[in-house]
Amino acid sequence: MNNSKVKIKSIKNLSDNWYKLDKVDFDYQTKDGKWQYQQRECYDRGDGAAILLYNPSKKTVILTKQFRMPTYLNENEDGMMIEVCAGLLDADDPLTCIKKEAEEETGFKIDHPKKIFEIYSTPGAVTEKIHYYIAEYSDEMKISEGGGLEEETEEIEVIETDFNNALEMISTGEICDAKSIILLQYAQIHKLVE
Repeated sequence: MNNSKVKIKSIKNLSDNWYKLDKVDFDYQTKDGKWQYQQRECYDRGDGAAILLYNPSKKTVILTKQFRMPTYLNENEDGMMIEVCAGLLDADDPLTCIKKEAEEETGFKIDHPKKIFEIYSTPGAVTEKIHYYIAEYSDEMKISEGGGLEEETEEIEVIETDFNNALEMISTGEICDAKSIILLQYAQIHKLVE
């Protein structure tokens, strides 16, 4: 942290149950030079990684479908979300994480994912930064059924779908997950699947 316009006065932990929620009291120097007292709550769930698996010859992508409680509490009638493969880094570096997540969730063993960028997901409230990857897949790379880890209470459906169908699912609202839309639109812009 290296911003002379910010003076943190205190950080109070509000919750450390599943992830960490802190209340931060600080002074912020405005452009007119005055100091302004502010408070913010910051939710720290760790950083993550996401990957779009695509097959240019079949013109398909691999997506996942699983229950997401926060969406269920916010007007998603059944709580089910169609997404790209993703996971929290935990103690891993982003590359190790995404290779492991791809295998656990989708059953595909990916050797050389390409990192395309990093994005703060919700910078006003959440510390999380997601590392975004893409990788080609082929049927020969399928080594298991995927579906996630039972000990992490994951029950993930693996979906292989036509790339144009995935883009249409964004328009219809079937895909309404930011990281998935970002990666699918990246693939469209860069003509990864034509």
